[in-house]
Parts: sequence; structure tokens; C-alpha cells
Amino acid sequence: MSQNSIPDFFVYGEPVRPLDVGFLHVETVLARGNIHLGQVAAHKHPQMGQITYWTSGSGTYRIEDRSWDFSAPAVSFVPSTIVHGFSIGPGTDAIVVSVADDALATLAGHSLLPLDQPVFTDALPQHAAWQRLATVLDMIAAEYAEAQAGNDKVLPALIAVALCHIARLAPEATDALGSSDTSLARGLRRLVDAHFRDNWPVDRYVQALATTPHLLDKAARAVLGSGVKRVVGERRLLEAKRLLLFTVRTVEDIAYEIGFDDPAYFSRFFRERTGEAPAAWRRRQLQGHRSLR
Repeated sequence: MSQNSIPDFFVYGEPVRPLDVGFLHVETVLARGNIHLGQVAAHKHPQMGQITYWTSGSGTYRIEDRSWDFSAPAVSFVPSTIVHGFSIGPGTDAIVVSVADDALATLAGHSLLPLDQPVFTDALPQHAAWQRLATVLDMIAAEYAEAQAGNDKVLPALIAVALCHIARLAPEATDALGSSDTSLARGLRRLVDAHFRDNWPVDRYVQALATTPHLLDKAARAVLGSGVKRVVGERRLLEAKRLLLFTVRTVEDIAYEIGFDDPAYFSRFFRERTGEAPAAWRRRQLQGHRSLR
């Protein structure tokens, strides 16, 4: 850990650049093996989501402060701005499909998978959806490589199918779909992502979403699992964990970064939710990450 911020990339190892409308990119993990050598450090993509389908081998995949030891087949979907990385053994490979946020937005109505939250699964290895997902991703890779006429229509359709198969393999990710509260809760999550540092009161979120306190709290509890204040607090906690784990910034600096005026109050806030002081949590997490290498 040596950086003061979590790096943003276009694709791994390349600086961020503007994306064309409808941007798609497909490659394998081994195609960049000479860059990452099997150790992809924590990073994020500010403008695109990624499907990563592990076709062979094993490793450890990390999303935010969670990690999974996996053996192929395994798959993840990571939306833009979500911190992720992995460590893999020799011969481990995956197909990586990167899709610009604007293109994902057009697919949302055709996907069973929520496109604003990350998912990772290697469960249900005998499920028929694994073979179907592999077939669809092979088709995506071939269509992308061959660049035939009409692939601007074929590729989005195939990606929507792939997302649906991922949803079938990770049914917990789709539990909230179909709820009348889902749209309101997702609107809340988008606003919290944008304003959790700003100490907005609950009424400000209510006004921005043109709803009532009761309806917003009901939607938050039904879809996100807790009330509005707790949702905001959990988002601040997530950002604190990101900065503690993936940067070398001081606890005091992190407290100010996520909207606390008093670092001591931030430390109490963090301890109440994790059972540890920020510095102790950082030490324990870093020891755990080193043991995974």
C-alpha cells in the first residue's frame, strides 16, 4: 500500500480517458498478464462496469472490503466506481467484458441483474446457467474480435443475456427486483453516493426524491435493509474502509474526507459499527490481505 488515493483506470494499467458512446471492450485476464503478473491491485473504473468470468484456475477476488477464494467457474459484475482487484495462480484466466455506463443504462430494462451493485459468485457449480453463460461470453468475445456488420446490435443483446445468466447464478442479487420500492431505494442510493460527505439531513433526501419520509424509510428498509440514516452511515463507513485499506492517508485525514468535523467522533462512529478503532481495523485487514498473497 503506497498511494494516497485509490487508482482509477480505463482498463487495468491504462489511464482514464473519455469513452465513446456505447463503448464496449473485451479481453482476457492473461492478455495483461505481463502487466499485473497475477496481482491486480485494488482499483476502480469511473465510467464503466465489468463482467469478469473465470474460465480456468483459482485465486482470490476482492470487492471493496470483502474477498472470496475461488476456483473456476466464477463470475463477477462490478459497476463503475466500485473498488476491486484479485490475486491469481499460474494458468488462471477470465474473459473480461467492460461496458460504458451509458450502454449499461440502455440494458437495464433487459437485465435481471441490478446494475448498480456488485456481485460475485462461484456457487451452484452444476447449474445449467454456467454452461450457458460460458457459451454467451464466448460468443461475445468472438463477435468483438471479428467486428462483423451489425455487431453494435448483437453485442448489447448478448451482454444483456449474460447479465441475466449471472442473475440466475446469484439469486440473492435479484431479491429486491420487482418491489414497488426498488426505484425509490435506488434513487436514494445514488443520492447517498453523491452526498454522503455533505451531511445532508434525511429531509434533504426526501425533497430531492419528491417523496415522503415514511415512503423513503419504507423503501430503504425493504430494499436496502435499513433506514435512511443507517444507509448514509454505512456509505460513510464503506468509504472510510476503502481509504484505510487502499491508501496511506491518516485516520484524521480520512475523517475529514468523509465529512466528519471531529476525528475523535469519527473514531467513535467507526468503533460502534466495527468493534475496532480505525487504526486497529486497518492493521488487521492489511495482515489478512498479505496472508492471501
